[in-house]
Amino acid sequence: MKSPETPRFIEPEVTPELAKTHGLTEPEYQRVQEILGRVPSFTELGIFSVMWSEHCSYKNSILEIKKLPRSGGRLLVGAGEENAGLVDIGDGLAVAFKIESHNHPSAVEPVQGAATGVGGIHRDIFTMGARPIASLNSLRFGSLENKRTQFLLEGVVKGISMYGNSFGVPTVAGEIYFDPCYQGNPLVNAMSVGIVEAGKTASATAAGIGNPVLIVGSATGRDGIHGATFASEEISEASEAKRPSVQVGDPFTEKLLLEATLEAIATGYVVGIQDMGAAGISCSTSEMSAKGEVGMRIDLDKVPAREAHMTAYELMLSESQERMLIVAQKGFESQIQAIFEKWDLHAVIIGEVTDTGRVEIFRDNEKKADIPAYELVLGGGAPVYTRERSRPVYLDEVQNADLTGYKIKNVKEEILQMLKSPNIASKRWIYDQYDSMVRTNSLTQTGATDSAVIRIKGTKKALAVKTDCNGRYVYLNPRKGGQIAVAEAARNVVCSGAKPLAITNCLNFGNPYKPEVYWQFSEALGGMGDACRVFDTPVTGGNVSFYNESPDSSVFPTPTIGMLGLIEDVEKTKPLFSGVCEADEVIYLIGKTGNSIGGSEYLSWIHKQTLGDAPYLNLEEEMLLHRLILEGNELGFYSACHDLSDGGFIVAVIELVLLRRKENLGLEIFELPETSNMESALFNEDQGRVLVSVKKGREHDFEQLAGKLKLTIKAIGKVTTRNTMKIKSVGEFSYSELAEPFLKTIESYYKR
Repeated sequence: MKSPETPRFIEPEVTPELAKTHGLTEPEYQRVQEILGRVPSFTELGIFSVMWSEHCSYKNSILEIKKLPRSGGRLLVGAGEENAGLVDIGDGLAVAFKIESHNHPSAVEPVQGAATGVGGIHRDIFTMGARPIASLNSLRFGSLENKRTQFLLEGVVKGISMYGNSFGVPTVAGEIYFDPCYQGNPLVNAMSVGIVEAGKTASATAAGIGNPVLIVGSATGRDGIHGATFASEEISEASEAKRPSVQVGDPFTEKLLLEATLEAIATGYVVGIQDMGAAGISCSTSEMSAKGEVGMRIDLDKVPAREAHMTAYELMLSESQERMLIVAQKGFESQIQAIFEKWDLHAVIIGEVTDTGRVEIFRDNEKKADIPAYELVLGGGAPVYTRERSRPVYLDEVQNADLTGYKIKNVKEEILQMLKSPNIASKRWIYDQYDSMVRTNSLTQTGATDSAVIRIKGTKKALAVKTDCNGRYVYLNPRKGGQIAVAEAARNVVCSGAKPLAITNCLNFGNPYKPEVYWQFSEALGGMGDACRVFDTPVTGGNVSFYNESPDSSVFPTPTIGMLGLIEDVEKTKPLFSGVCEADEVIYLIGKTGNSIGGSEYLSWIHKQTLGDAPYLNLEEEMLLHRLILEGNELGFYSACHDLSDGGFIVAVIELVLLRRKENLGLEIFELPETSNMESALFNEDQGRVLVSVKKGREHDFEQLAGKLKLTIKAIGKVTTRNTMKIKSVGEFSYSELAEPFLKTIESYYKR
């Protein structure tokens, strides 16, 4: 019996209208025709559309990004050079780390959107030859009172935990914020950290004419087609119909892919390797070719497909997960294939490296695409724009707002109400769903320290890692808010006992074609650069996520910072906890407190206002603060250290008791910060302030060191053996009175 013939796909005629539906502007479509010298094929149009999308080309952001410091410190591989940044930590070891967004997919399919964000960022790390040892995240949602927000939060947390727990890498830290501005467009940023021996990294570069090109890992399906262009447009009512643009992840396959990839790289026969993330085969073939100044000839008939009759267009644009592209050394491809087959994964030769400089794509014995690789990629022929910018008019109104009328009515009641703010309340209900101890590298429990601390086995070293950004500050003052994002991330690492080394960033903003949004973007990056230069923390790379808008509004500009710090010897320099440890220790406040509640969580949560300027920050004072904490810790001054951030002084002192529960320990606060009003004393969020619990007998030594550095310090309390918190001019709280709203608020939304 004759088998039925395979249906033959007739590619549609490419027109300017069709190009527009693919996200290409009229000038961009004209440029495509100039590059090719003809009208593109349908497959070529698809390739250009994803490669020239904002998500892949950074066409509206690259000129601003290049202004950030991308060298210096211990940097080995900087931004844009490889799949992830690389930092030297000594003893022949390096850290690969990176953060990326999966915002739009998570908005329409939260479980898979978040899960594949985690999987994708881990692949960027192990394609460098590094083994992932830690995962972090930074999440933003709308009001937690909203049922849609509750659905999205639950789904995102499920996706992160499902993928991370199954993959076997601990989720050690993160941050979660809630604000109505994120209601229609949540932010889901995922970060991965890995360890590799220096000099044993892999490169995302194609080289060696005639070398075979292999696709390894999972088969290719129709999931994720046009995922890159989906991420480069605003969320709308039609977004729900774009669920096919959300990839589907398999953490168990990714675990196999991790082990096979590291084993293959160790053979020395892998010339180049790149993850198939955004834009799939289109991206990996063109970027690897352009970087190596070579070409590739690819036969799509050989690509393992999990769905029948996939077209060249679909195969090139699919973003199916758990796949890699490898250029192998000719003559040794069978050894590479044997490794992946041992791990029960595909490893199929689909082409070869050529000397043409062109990506040539074949399907059904027909050439479907023939494009110069250089013209497709960032740093090559991809378009680059400088957008119009305009200072938003709202800034004059919010920064000059009169805040004197926002007074405390009942101080004890409002303090307890602050602990119910989802931005302040413990995220334990969420963190407990993540496996934070797998691989037994974690030296701290999630939430018990200002940043996570992870040992590096076989050494005395440990890493401190943290994600940070307060989008409200950036909204109120983009440049200062960008500075604070870096400064707070650095301060959190320092407060755990580590020296800041470098950052990665995920830049979440609205539509760059709106002049006010682009001004926010430019100013925020300027502020980030200011802080990075002072702290000597170069930018190793990251991700730009524009178009974070719903039909109602843009999100707060949110440049999330992923900070990496190093403890050289954990036996000499112990990691610092955020909670009090021993009775009779004196609590000191480091830093000055101003007289404003501008930009504070108090103003937002209690009074429902986002007004004022971003809090005070002085970068030089921050550097002196780093010295005081790090040098004092090396000398054994402190048993606990905790920075002041959301909620100000009062929340920080309460967290000293609640974050690391020690039986029958409490606090007596006998002095408040010196300000002109009670609101500022309790709730001001000025930067550069830290609480330390100084060990008995070391008070004089600490005071001398602070005096030497000319930093303002004040003894404000002591640790007691009473199970209460007594606060001057406020009153006394029992432990349970504070713990109930702090520990139970988040989960209470899911028990209603």
